[in-house]
Amino acid sequence: MTIIDKLAWIEIKDNKILSTRSRGKDTFYIPGGKREAEESDHQALIREVKEELSIELVEHSIRYVGTFMAQAHGHPTGVDVKMQCYSSDYQGTIKAASEIEEVVWLGYKDCNLVSPVDQIIFDWLKSEGLLK
Repeated sequence: MTIIDKLAWIEIKDNKILSTRSRGKDTFYIPGGKREAEESDHQALIREVKEELSIELVEHSIRYVGTFMAQAHGHPTGVDVKMQCYSSDYQGTIKAASEIEEVVWLGYKDCNLVSPVDQIIFDWLKSEGLLK
């Protein structure tokens, strides 16, 4: 089995989660991405979120939320994605940047629009009373 190791930033507002869609894609993803060489989780998350959403995460406020795993969307069977999730305060105004075409706030009813690992995260957030 192959594992794609990724990080995600969980931002909840009014019981909805911030999600993004890249240009040319039809699936929404929780913002984040992969580490570059020698990056810590915090460094990678700060860089990825800034690239995608034009905001600065406040490093001292970054909090671990959980790790979730599922079949990687768009990959052959046997390729899983492991998503380590964090929440954080931020500075700036959220707006689509880089490869991101659309930024949306999704409720639990929208879980059919996201990747398999994000669906698991949606289920967990709903069980915690954070997503409706």
